Amino acid sequence: MVKLAMLGSGFIGRFYADSIQGLRSKDRIVSIYSRREEQAKKFAEDYGCDHYTTDMEESIAHPDVDMVCISLPNNLHEAAVMLCIKHKKAVITTKPLGRNAAEAKRMLEAVEQAGIFNGYLEDLVYTPKFLKAYESVKNGALGRILWAKSRETHPGPHSDWFWDIEQAGGGCILDLGCHCVEITRSYIGKDIRPVEVMCWADTQVKPIDAEDNAIGLVKYENGAIGQFEVSWTFRGGLDLRDEVMGSEGTIWVNGFLRTGFDMFTTGKGADYVAEKAETNSGWLFPVGDELNELGYNHMFTEMFNCYERGTKPRETFYDGYLVNAVLDAAYKSVKSKIWEPVILDDWRGKTGVTKDSHLIEFDADHYLVKEEMTHYGTKKLILKEKATGKIVERIVE
Repeated sequence: MVKLAMLGSGFIGRFYADSIQGLRSKDRIVSIYSRREEQAKKFAEDYGCDHYTTDMEESIAHPDVDMVCISLPNNLHEAAVMLCIKHKKAVITTKPLGRNAAEAKRMLEAVEQAGIFNGYLEDLVYTPKFLKAYESVKNGALGRILWAKSRETHPGPHSDWFWDIEQAGGGCILDLGCHCVEITRSYIGKDIRPVEVMCWADTQVKPIDAEDNAIGLVKYENGAIGQFEVSWTFRGGLDLRDEVMGSEGTIWVNGFLRTGFDMFTTGKGADYVAEKAETNSGWLFPVGDELNELGYNHMFTEMFNCYERGTKPRETFYDGYLVNAVLDAAYKSVKSKIWEPVILDDWRGKTGVTKDSHLIEFDADHYLVKEEMTHYGTKKLILKEKATGKIVERIVE
């Protein structure tokens, strides 16, 4: 049993609480901190918490608390982490880890120097569909991964602080791109170094200082490309999609918006349909189990199991730091309009990786370009002569 302090009683804190207390049926939130007393009290009543407070340190230092779950605005993460270190409490935090890589690095170094358990709550690499796709990639079903793309778009976040660039640290790149970078990085290989980023972003719709739409490319040392598409202005709900292309195959994943559950209603009998759904009438696309489909169940199960076993989870503060570093480069590229290097002061993966050869041996004299069966029943080979570089066809009857 893990006993937690929840920092934050808002939208994500309640999503987390539903999963934490519902899946293993033994873990409990024993203290809730909120900046608003009425919200802290209501959360405590709803989730059976013994203690509620508007003093963050009081919640973290509570003697019954084993682990602290941070579900606060981005600008409060570092202060919360430092209090966890002060009171020697295990800590898990929502994404992004920091508003930038410098902030994230300070938190990473602090938890590691203190020797406390740390977990990065990147739920979208724990969704059932991602885990299944990832296993296929890891087992070689797609061959060499060449390109991985992740898209997260919706009509915008729920709380006021997201729209304030000082509190949030950025716009949709930081809020949604952090998911996409970690998803694509996982497919390409977390031990492969991201080297540079090209990114476009603009504020197209919302009256805010931060960007509300962006597209970015992340180049990896082995030649693979990660791509992210993010928006706070997409109309129609929450769109989560991944695509992975390898030398031997392709995976397409639709994570949320269209999942095979379609419903039509006049809207007279229901209010809530799914996260960020824009309407409760017409054709709707409900989600069977949001907690599970968004990865919360698998994420918290692994976090708690690792904590109890004394092992590291798949997502730690180091992953959060690396994601922040990639997004820092994206923001630089938006301004410079050129490829910007990913600055990583702490790299723990492979070094000296070169681009894998794209040359496929056919025979002593040729490389294979393509092999196909024609509609008229013969096999056609497209080959490249090694000596001359000439492209030739060969028909196999």
